[in-house]
Amino acid sequence: MKYMQIQGVEKQISRLIMGTGDLRKLEEPERAMLDAYIAAGGNAFDTAHQYRNKEKILGQWLAEKNLREHVVILTKGAHHDDGSPGPRVNPQAIRKDLTESLERLGTDYVDLYALHRDDPSVAVGPIMEELNEHIQAKRIRAIGASNWSHGRVQEANEYAASHNLIGFAFNSPNLSLAKANEPRWEGCVSADEETCRWHAANQLPLFAWSSQAGGFFSGNFSPDDRTDEEMVRVYYSENNWERYRRAVKLAEEKQVTPIQIALSYVLNQSFPTCAIIGPRKPEELQSSIASMNLQLTPGEIDWLDLQKEEIAK
Repeated sequence: MKYMQIQGVEKQISRLIMGTGDLRKLEEPERAMLDAYIAAGGNAFDTAHQYRNKEKILGQWLAEKNLREHVVILTKGAHHDDGSPGPRVNPQAIRKDLTESLERLGTDYVDLYALHRDDPSVAVGPIMEELNEHIQAKRIRAIGASNWSHGRVQEANEYAASHNLIGFAFNSPNLSLAKANEPRWEGCVSADEETCRWHAANQLPLFAWSSQAGGFFSGNFSPDDRTDEEMVRVYYSENNWERYRRAVKLAEEKQVTPIQIALSYVLNQSFPTCAIIGPRKPEELQSSIASMNLQLTPGEIDWLDLQKEEIAK
């Protein structure tokens, strides 16, 4: 396992973060998957107030294993449809969601806290002031944004810097080799070319959700198979099929699989990245670990991104 450091968090963070979006119960298959992740050196879990019961399940398992002080918890709040309609990116919602998340997780702090959605009509000042209160109270170690534009992240960090506050230490949009045609869910943000350039210039860590594009590179989809309406809507495009073909070609050369190439693409950017993964079988976890250890050159990244016609050796 490889790790990175986030300012404000003493523990190193594994670059493969275990997602809990599919953690609906805590029976033998789920326990085996979580155990395998820990055994492989993983130590970071992504969850959210909006996931509701998943925070409770994660907290229960961590308590049973006595692992809380050995792992990093990333949870998120202020989702737009969590408890009430419309945007909820405000101090009151942040306070409510964080308090309830801590209770569900059975802990008095989270290592990483991100705002799950954005509301650009709300000024960044009160948001950063509220988050910093929780940092000062030691309920949060580091803060970040999920599904915020890089412009809003920069605005928030500029406000924090000018007011002697702690700014966002990470950003968590979607980043994958397949580029989304439109948001997968309402309010989602995907890292486009401009966003990646901004991250490269600022070296702000990016935690990529849906890092494997919903399995687009698994071989289970084809241009003629349009039965999965969400995949068709979000990822079916000629450019993405060309990226798929290039991933297949590069995978053959490196004797790996296309989906490993796709995950390695996320983990070999010119700025610090982690990938949020959701393996359901130990072999899928091992595939992700192999992807993490697979090096891609900047030329190969550009070629996969359709920026170069030939692979730079």
